[in-house]
Amino acid sequence: MRRARIILAIQMLALGGLGLAYFIQPHEMTNASGMLLMSAAAATDVRAYYGGLQIGLAAFLAMALSREDLVRGALTLLVLLYSALGLARIGGLWLDGGAQQTFNLVALLIEAVSLGLAYWALQGLRADLGE
Repeated sequence: MRRARIILAIQMLALGGLGLAYFIQPHEMTNASGMLLMSAAAATDVRAYYGGLQIGLAAFLAMALSREDLVRGALTLLVLLYSALGLARIGGLWLDGGAQQTFNLVALLIEAVSLGLAYWALQGLRADLGE
C-alpha cells in the first residue's frame, strides 16, 4: 500500500501543478508545445480542458490518498489514462511525422514512465492483498 500511496502522491502533485499552470498561464504553457491561442475562446478552452481536467484528476487522487477503498480505482484510472495518452501521442507522431517533435517525444517518455509506475503500484497492491 505504501508504494501505491507514493505513486498517487507524485501523480497528484504533477497533475495538480500542471493543471494550475495551464489554468493560470495558458498562453505560456501551450507555447511550449508550439500551440498558439488565437482567441479568448481558445484560452478559456485550454484553461478548462488542460487546467480543469488535470486539477480534477489531482483532486480525485488526493481523495484516493485519504480513502483506502479508492486506491485501486485511482491506480487503474492512471493506467488507463496514460495508456490512452501514450497511444494517442504515438498515433499523432506517426500521422504528423514525429521524428523532429522533441516536445511530444519527451511527453511520450513521461507518459510511459508514469504508466509503468502506476502499473507497478497496482501490481504491488494486488500482491499486498494476496490476489
